[in-house]
Amino acid sequence: METVLSVFTPIHREGHRFIAIFAAVTLVLFFISDPLGWLGVILTCWCIYFFRDPDRVTPQRDGLVISPADGVVSAITRVAPPSELDMDETMMTRVSVFMNVFNCHVNRVPVSGTISKIAYSPGLFINASLDKASDDNERNALCITMADGRHIAVMQIAGLVARRIVCAVKEGQHLAAGERFGMIRFGSRVDVYLPDGVAPLVTLGQTMIGGETVIADFSASEPARVGRKI
Repeated sequence: METVLSVFTPIHREGHRFIAIFAAVTLVLFFISDPLGWLGVILTCWCIYFFRDPDRVTPQRDGLVISPADGVVSAITRVAPPSELDMDETMMTRVSVFMNVFNCHVNRVPVSGTISKIAYSPGLFINASLDKASDDNERNALCITMADGRHIAVMQIAGLVARRIVCAVKEGQHLAAGERFGMIRFGSRVDVYLPDGVAPLVTLGQTMIGGETVIADFSASEPARVGRKI
């Protein structure tokens, strides 16, 4: 039963319109040609899969930073926080999680706290795996203030195929770690900005599970981890 439920997960409401469009086009394609119609069936199944919204089991402990998205860690760099959030300019560690078109694209809050600022910026649609996508692409940045007053930033970045960022939260709203806050349609990236002194517990190329994988721990004293392929 668990295996069946893992396949037939709920669909995010953002996907209903797209699934209907894909299904309608598929019917038209069947009138034109059976092979085209079956191609439409495959694409419709992919669309349903893309907009899946499975439940996740989020670790519950103060200080844990949870991955906001499914995907692969594409970059870990030291950078200034997003200028549009008007945060302290102290350098932060940015962990980038790249989502391909087969990953679940529902985004989740990495820590419990209050959304103190949201800043949307229009931009380009270059490959989200490139470092410059953080500055050049369409993006939506959030500053989250934790109970102890510390801040982290999260940025949704549109990718090569993505054309819309969805943010379903408002400034002043309090959310618990792992709660859904939005999604990005059709390929993208999510960056997490960790405060100075907080080392990431993930490595380049590591696969993330949004809402479950621990990216960092405010209470940990170990240095940044190094990994290797086996």
